[in-house]
Amino acid sequence: MSNIIHKTFPVLNMHTASCATNVERAINDEPGIIETKVNLVNNTVYIKYDKKHITVGEIRAAVLSAGYDIIIDQEQQIYQQEQEHTKRYHRLRTEVIGAWVFTVPMLLLSVSRIFEHLSYTKYIMLLISLMVLVLFGREFFENAWKQMRKKMYRLDLLVAVSTGVAFLFSVFNVFFAEFWTSRGFEAHTYFELTVIITTFVITGKFMEAKAKGSSTLAIRNLMGLRPKSARVLKGEEKTDVPLKELKVGDHIIVHPGEKIPIDGIVIDGASYVNESMITGEPLPIEKGVGSKVTAGTVNQRGKFVVRAEKVGEDTFLAQIIRMVQEAQNTKAPVKRIVDKAVGVYLPIVAVVALLTFGGWVIFGGEYNVAKGVLAGLSVLIIACPCALGLATPIALWVGINKGANHHILIKDAVALEQTPQIDTLVLDKTGTITEGSPTIVGWLWATRQDKEDEYKQILLAAEAKSDNPLALSLMEELAIQQNVKPVDLDSYVNLPGKGIIVKYQGDKYWVGGKRLKEEHNAEINGPLNEMLVRYEGKGYGIVYFGKDNELLAIIAIADQMKPTSISAIKELRRMGLSVTMLTGDSERSAQAVAHKLTIQSVKAEVLPDEKESYIRGLQQQGKKVAMVGDGINDSQALACADVSIAMGKGTDIAMNVAMITLMTSDLSLLPRTIRLSKRTVKLIKQNLFWAFIFNVIAIPIAAGVFYPVSGFLLNPMIAGVAMTLSSVSVVLNSFFFDRGKL
Repeated sequence: MSNIIHKTFPVLNMHTASCATNVERAINDEPGIIETKVNLVNNTVYIKYDKKHITVGEIRAAVLSAGYDIIIDQEQQIYQQEQEHTKRYHRLRTEVIGAWVFTVPMLLLSVSRIFEHLSYTKYIMLLISLMVLVLFGREFFENAWKQMRKKMYRLDLLVAVSTGVAFLFSVFNVFFAEFWTSRGFEAHTYFELTVIITTFVITGKFMEAKAKGSSTLAIRNLMGLRPKSARVLKGEEKTDVPLKELKVGDHIIVHPGEKIPIDGIVIDGASYVNESMITGEPLPIEKGVGSKVTAGTVNQRGKFVVRAEKVGEDTFLAQIIRMVQEAQNTKAPVKRIVDKAVGVYLPIVAVVALLTFGGWVIFGGEYNVAKGVLAGLSVLIIACPCALGLATPIALWVGINKGANHHILIKDAVALEQTPQIDTLVLDKTGTITEGSPTIVGWLWATRQDKEDEYKQILLAAEAKSDNPLALSLMEELAIQQNVKPVDLDSYVNLPGKGIIVKYQGDKYWVGGKRLKEEHNAEINGPLNEMLVRYEGKGYGIVYFGKDNELLAIIAIADQMKPTSISAIKELRRMGLSVTMLTGDSERSAQAVAHKLTIQSVKAEVLPDEKESYIRGLQQQGKKVAMVGDGINDSQALACADVSIAMGKGTDIAMNVAMITLMTSDLSLLPRTIRLSKRTVKLIKQNLFWAFIFNVIAIPIAAGVFYPVSGFLLNPMIAGVAMTLSSVSVVLNSFFFDRGKL
């Protein structure tokens, strides 16, 4: 048995890029660690380690020593992670309210002439400013210290530099005003700038936390399919056993209405089981002795006993949970546009401040050092626009709300930033391009007419046991339209993605797709082949029915295309996207559908577990991929795609995994989604421009460029005008974006 373990853990108290670096470094320093990937967007860490050299407890101890924590209890992971997110959200909301409570009186004190000549006004402003920094700005300074040690230039560092310098400079001017007045300068204070910048940036962080999608929702819903315990039968005794204590071979009793806790085989009793959360199909499936059942599905009617074949982390449901977690964790955290801007802007400001100081020392004449200090500090004070913290969050907020108004549900704000980078769009056919309601359009029998009724009875019985979505169409056609009665089968075996094999009166029959036909070496001869070519040429799906290596019948199934699919795909191609269609249909049928849609890239005869591999293959070629699907068999592919989009009429799991849901399941919303994303990113950049421009214009004034001509340096009025204009510009720019059409 391999000693290499792959695990994904939620991380607590990790909010910034520097936090993520600290967590990764703390884990990588431990022996036995092979690979670590920290995902700041989802607040998780993926760890590959050798259990012979390190335990989960030791990994947690290493993370704790760095000031963070990981949740190692599988049952409590999602609950604690969401609790942490909720706690941070409520804390930010409280801080925003508290900061504005202090900001409003500060603004009144700074602009009202009533308080202008009162001697104690500056001391009140000092006290308010100090309280805002201590109560609400402390995190900026803590993060700034960490960023400076790692030579990282982020928003927190810029905020800390500007507010810290403004506050200390203002305190000095309150108590030592004569230092400047004796040299012919006014002793200005900038307490209001300290408060306003802090409040605006905290407000932006709060909006960002609210806009951030709940990345744990899909995992929580999948975990919610599992019961907490199971009723185990030991002899005549029945005992309730926690899920984690179940063992392979245990006999488990499942009553009506209960969720099945394990993967196993029915050994006693019979019932109907609702497998809609796994297959997406609404009708319950009949289960009897020998039938396989899956963890997370719901028993509908009768009571039965199941022998456990797979338990705990080995069940099919646990594998889906694990793969979705790992796929989500492979996405690189989005490098915030604002951090990129600050990374360039802050070093430039620092250089300008030093050059300003040096210039005044060299060319300043009388009181040259004092002038240099005043001008250099003024540059640092004016450097941080108060609207900078709002520029990105308000744009994302507006983008999400505009999407909702157009039936585009954006659950993860990251999707708005990543969608413009997409160059390849992968579409699942059934339920995405088509309506997802297949109907029988043709029968081709290769046997004697007097045997057709008997074979139809066997076919109906087989499809009643099948877990393939197309089985419902055949059952409806045979049982309702043709009034066929099913026979009692001896046994059956479902082959996921291929079909079903059954036994009746000692003979083997099979129903499925092309792969199953080829495995039985069944040949198609004469007129049948000609009709098959015609059916596939029309884009029909084909189901084959046979006995041993003899083909008995070909059934043609049509799934009507959605009215907007053709126009939507043409528009997507005009936007420069490469569009690929995935389907389980034969190559000829797939090409026929693709021709109608003008899609040039098709992947036919794809099994459910091959979709994720196909997406990863495209990504390895350097492509940025968006996946659009509607079923749980799409969930792993959706999770690993750069952008995941689900159809609103699909399964709950697919919608929860996806970043974006098209609520009307209309493909014409796809081009709108892409346009919305591009415009949102453009809005972010425009907002950053308006946030910076007025402060950038004010920097030369602060540096004293106009001092030889006008005789003044930076004063609170100029700083206030710059801050006001940047904030108003950002808000108005976002407002006009929201009023525009997609």
